[in-house]
Amino acid sequence: MANTKSALKAMRVAAKRRLRNRAAISRMRSTSRQAQAALAAGAGEDAAASVMSAISIIDRTAAKGIIHKNQAARRKSRLMKKLNSLSAKA
Repeated sequence: MANTKSALKAMRVAAKRRLRNRAAISRMRSTSRQAQAALAAGAGEDAAASVMSAISIIDRTAAKGIIHKNQAARRKSRLMKKLNSLSAKA
């Protein structure tokens, strides 16, 4: 347990940030899963729209510093790779 006033405040702030970050990460993962499900279903226009939505949320999460920019790039790259392979098949 913290001993000083500043350490107690730091704990409160960290708890608030942790909740906010968890919500943002959860939103990012959910949209990524939805995009991957649309890609697996093979729905062309729907898959492209869901991938673009997921990429937007991934970018926002990285911009806020919740995830590293390289992790964001990796996630976006993997989604686009699947989308491009789907469109190449069609």
